[in-house]
Amino acid sequence: MNVIEMQGICKEYKIGQIRLDALKNINLEIKNGEFVSIMGPSGSGKSTLLNVIGCLDRSSAGQYILDGTSVEKLSDNQLSEIRNQFLGFVFQSFNLLGELNALKNVEIPLIYRGMRGKQRKQLAEEALEKVGLKDRMKHLPTQLSGGQQQRVAIARAIVGNPSVVLADEPTGALDSSTGNTIMELFTQLNEEFKMTIVQVTHEESIADYGQRIIRLIDGEINKIDVK
Repeated sequence: MNVIEMQGICKEYKIGQIRLDALKNINLEIKNGEFVSIMGPSGSGKSTLLNVIGCLDRSSAGQYILDGTSVEKLSDNQLSEIRNQFLGFVFQSFNLLGELNALKNVEIPLIYRGMRGKQRKQLAEEALEKVGLKDRMKHLPTQLSGGQQQRVAIARAIVGNPSVVLADEPTGALDSSTGNTIMELFTQLNEEFKMTIVQVTHEESIADYGQRIIRLIDGEINKIDVK
């Protein structure tokens, strides 16, 4: 079953009189439970594609179906709801709130769902345990290493049981050894819990963790490598 279906997706930006075609006729299907990497040189459109997949940006043309819902004509409020209910995000810079401990950071998506405190706490604890931080729940971000902070960010992404976890250069701020540890965690989440993961990376070694590599050049899918 496909959790992501894209047909003829285009994304156009206009800067004055100049038109930039960031995405051109993207046709893409991602199955539930897949681990997919998106690669390409700078300016290839990989971050734009991830933003469209994540409903952070709208396509200019084409059809995008996320977990059975066609998203093109949804309002901004409906897109926000889709992001909260169906998607989890992991960023290069972690994006943790410095004044909150790990547990409270992980609870944030559930607060936006209106979930009560006791249930939020239980789910956040379970998510932190999945990423190996059961003993760091009360630590502030400044008391955690870079790898541990990224684990907290991953726990925050998975706490609401999203349909898809989207990772934008998830190892970009980490040394190679820590980055590999984070990728092994993604692999574990994918294999053990059947989580669908879509990551953007510019590193071949990181992309190789995916079951498929979608290669973009100049806004178009140039090649798809299947492992």
